[in-house]
Amino acid sequence: MSGGFGELQDLYGEVILDHNRRPRNFGRLPGASHSAVGHNPLCGDRVEVTLRVEDGRIEEIAFEGVGCAISTASASMMTEALRGKSLAEARCLFERFHALVTGAPTAGGGEVPELGKLAAFAGVGEFPMRVKCATLAWHALQSALASGAATAPPRPAAAPGAGSGPEPEPAAGSAPGGPRRGSSNADNGGASGGR
Repeated sequence: MSGGFGELQDLYGEVILDHNRRPRNFGRLPGASHSAVGHNPLCGDRVEVTLRVEDGRIEEIAFEGVGCAISTASASMMTEALRGKSLAEARCLFERFHALVTGAPTAGGGEVPELGKLAAFAGVGEFPMRVKCATLAWHALQSALASGAATAPPRPAAAPGAGSGPEPEPAAGSAPGGPRRGSSNADNGGASGGR
């Protein structure tokens, strides 16, 4: 792997740079029903995904946090792709996106046109350290959906190193008006400064 400047330009692409400069759906989502925090301790990226699920469908989704261009753009594009999708469609899109960036074969095999703009991340697999950046928000989304509604009591944290992706952390319970940030996130890698 040469890692030259031209390769990085191709990797980031104009779509990725645009979503990094002007992230869509950035901020906290008032009245969220689900939320989780993802943290990549290797590079300091940290993202919180909040969403409102009604009748098995993602009605609203947003994110906030600090991260590199790949992490921020991926979170931004994820929120655009998932709004209005059913939970089953969201899981399918996660699997297809994860296969795209890791180079794993998809269940159906072949090209996956429904990824749309997310196909801009196809080159990420050539840069293994960037795969966790690209999938951080997606793993946080999976954690949010797996943990149930934001008003449910927090579940115990998984053992470090469990799973193949970055460590998603369920966010603390919800107060009236939306989820609140918990203090349990401090034990997962220290400061969350950006680059």
